[in-house]
Amino acid sequence: MHFLPTISTIFIVLSAIFMAIGLVKIKRHRDINGHQKLMTYAAISAIAFFIVYVSRTIFIGNTQFGGPDYLVPYYTVFLVFHITLATTGAVIGGIQIYFGVKEKLSKHRKLGPWAAVIWFATAITGVIVYVLLYILYPGGDTTSLFRAIFQG
Repeated sequence: MHFLPTISTIFIVLSAIFMAIGLVKIKRHRDINGHQKLMTYAAISAIAFFIVYVSRTIFIGNTQFGGPDYLVPYYTVFLVFHITLATTGAVIGGIQIYFGVKEKLSKHRKLGPWAAVIWFATAITGVIVYVLLYILYPGGDTTSLFRAIFQG
C-alpha cells in the first residue's frame, strides 16, 4: 500500500515549502502575519505527516528496504541519520513554536536558522527514503505492530 507513504511524504514536503515561504516573508518582507500563517501551515503539515506515519506504522507496518543486500548497511545508516534529524527537528520545531507564541523573539530568532536547516534536511532525507523504498526498489516485507505483537 504505497498510498499512505505517498500522502505522508507529500505532507512533509508541504511542511518544508510552507516553512521556506514563511522564512522569506519574515526575512525579506518583515511580514509577521504572513510568517505566522505559513509557519502554522508548516506545523499542521508536519503534524499531519506524523499522524499518517504513526497510523501506518501501527496498523499496516513499516516497509523493509527491498534493494540489494550490499546496500542494506548504507540504507540503515542513512535511515538512522534521517530519524535522528526528524526527531531533533520535531523537538526544535516545538520549541520554536513555543518561543514564537510566547513572543520570546530573541530566542526564536537565534534558534530559527538551526531549526530551518534541520527541518529542510529532514524533508530532503525523508523524500530520499521514500524514493529508495517505493520508487527505486520494490518495497520489502511489511508487518504491522499489532501483527508483530499478537502473532509474534
